[in-house]
Amino acid sequence: MDLYQVATEAGRQRRRRRIGRGRGSGCGKTSGRGHNGCGQRAGWRIRGLQEGGQMPTFRVLPKRGFSNAQFQTQYSTVNVGALEAAFENGAHVTAQALKKAGLIRHLRDPVKILGDGTLTKRLVVDVAKYSKAAEQKIKAAGGEARIGTT
Repeated sequence: MDLYQVATEAGRQRRRRRIGRGRGSGCGKTSGRGHNGCGQRAGWRIRGLQEGGQMPTFRVLPKRGFSNAQFQTQYSTVNVGALEAAFENGAHVTAQALKKAGLIRHLRDPVKILGDGTLTKRLVVDVAKYSKAAEQKIKAAGGEARIGTT
């Protein structure tokens, strides 16, 4: 089979719109932009907060109280079962080792170990935080749960 024998599906490759090529093209004169106003000008895009002269919703709704959300600590979480699958017996588990194993995405967030799954291997785990169940499972397997900085 050669390339010229491969037939494309009908309508698969859509022809590009030729803008401003006269009335017969269907996109002549104003080139599909309409008459006057910002939408006709180059570089203008509608932004989500503009409501056409109506009072914007974010100004209508009251703002009250205080939210602590911006100050909360975001943790990268890893389950004990994932440690069992990713590391050998006697391994030293740190944030860098977890990143290398593909269990966390990046090193900017501190790591927290959660207790889902089982652990039979002796691991020395050195991360920022543990759930109670995770700490118990690591110690029950003969490992060590250290509090590190990452």
